[in-house]
Amino acid sequence: MANIQSAEKRMRQTARRQKRNRSVRTQLRSTVKAYRAASEKDRPKMLGATVSEIDRALKKGVIHRNAAARYKSRLARNAKAAKATK
Repeated sequence: MANIQSAEKRMRQTARRQKRNRSVRTQLRSTVKAYRAASEKDRPKMLGATVSEIDRALKKGVIHRNAAARYKSRLARNAKAAKATK
């Protein structure tokens, strides 16, 4: 347990951020999982919402910008492949 006031404050801040980050990360993963589980005809429609969720996590600092770019690139490539197989 911290004895210094600034350390106690830092612990409170860290706990708040952890809670928010966990929530945002869970929402992101659920959205991506739903996208991947969707049928091929629904994927192009879901792409916008999924990319928006990735951008939201990036803006809040939950994921790194390169990770966000990687997620979006893979999803777009997947959507394009699904569209081409029609």
